Amino acid sequence: MAKKLLPNDTEFKTWITQIKKQVRGAQIKASIAVNEEMLELYWNIGKDISERNFEKSYGSKFFEKTSLELKTEFPDAQGFSERNLRYMKRFYMFYTEKLHQVGAESRQIRPQLGDEFKDTLFTIPWRHHIEIFTRAKSIDEALFFISKTKENGWSRAMLINMMDTKLFETRGNTINNFALTLPENESECAKEILKDEYKFDFLSMSEKYEEKDLHKGLEQNLIQFLLELGNGFAFVGSHVPFVVNGDDYELDLLFYHLKLRCYIVVELKVVKFQPEFVSKLNFYCNAVNHMMKDKTDKNTIGLLICKEKNDVVAQWTVENLSEPIGISTYSLKKVLPSEEEIQKNLSNDENNGVEK
Repeated sequence: MAKKLLPNDTEFKTWITQIKKQVRGAQIKASIAVNEEMLELYWNIGKDISERNFEKSYGSKFFEKTSLELKTEFPDAQGFSERNLRYMKRFYMFYTEKLHQVGAESRQIRPQLGDEFKDTLFTIPWRHHIEIFTRAKSIDEALFFISKTKENGWSRAMLINMMDTKLFETRGNTINNFALTLPENESECAKEILKDEYKFDFLSMSEKYEEKDLHKGLEQNLIQFLLELGNGFAFVGSHVPFVVNGDDYELDLLFYHLKLRCYIVVELKVVKFQPEFVSKLNFYCNAVNHMMKDKTDKNTIGLLICKEKNDVVAQWTVENLSEPIGISTYSLKKVLPSEEEIQKNLSNDENNGVEK
C-alpha cells in the first residue's frame, strides 16, 4: 500500500529542495525556456523520479504534490504540470529502459552517444521530443527523427506527418543498384534520401486516371510533392525536352539534389512496373550526364515511381545497369465519387434496368 505523502516527510522534503535548487540554477544560467537548459533539467528530474522510486512509495499523489511544490516556488515558470512531470519520467526511461530491453551492455544512452549526448538529445523542442518518445518503437528510430528534425527544421506537424508515413521504416528500402554504381558514401546517402513508397495524399484523382493527369496534379501541387520527396530536392523542370542526333525526347521530371550534388531524373508510371521502363530511364540518365551535368556534378540518378512493383523483378532489372537507378511505388488518397459521377452511375443503372 502506498504511504501517505506528508508535508514533513524528510526524504521527500530533502529531494524537493534539491529539485528547486536545480530549477533556480537553470534559471540563473539562462531562462528556463532556453531549450538546452530546459531539456537537461527535464532529463535530470525524470532521472530522479525514476531512480528514487517516489511514485511507488507515495502513489499517484506524488506527481500532484511535486507539481504543486514547483508551481508555488516558481509561479512564472511553465512545464511543471502533473502531466509534464510524467513525460519527464518517460523521457528519461525511454532512453534507458529501452536499451536494457534489447540487451545492450549499458542502460544509459549517455555513454552510447559520448560527447555528443547533449548536442544530440537537447537540440529540438520539448513538444517534438514528446511526439518522438511516445511514438518511436526504438532508440534508433527516436535518434533518427531527432536528427532529421534538427537537420530540416521540421515543425511538430511535419514531424508527426513524417512519423505517420513510416519514414524510418522505409528509408533505404527502395529497390536500387546504388551499391554497384555509386561510391559507398554516395550510395548510403542515396538510399537514405529515396523512399520505397511516395504518398501523394494531396492529390484527389478519379479512379480512372492517366499519366498526364498524375503529371498535372503533381505540377499543380509542386510544393507538396517536393515535401514528399524530402529535403534537398530542387525542381528543375517537367516535360524537359532534349534532342539526340536529330531525335526528340522528353524527361518526365528533372530535379537537382543539393546534398548529393547530382541531377535526379524522375519517371512516373500509372501501371505496374515493367522491366522495359528501366531501359528508357537508364538512357535518360546517360543523356543528362552527357548534355547537362557539370564537371563538378556527380552521376545522375534515375528514380522510377510506379503504381506497384514486383520487388524481385525490379531488383533483377537494375542489377547490372551502368547508371544508378531506384524503383519506388506511390499511393493516392482514396476519394469518394463526385456528385456528377454518382448521378451518371444512377442514370446508367436506370437505363440498364437495375432496380433501386
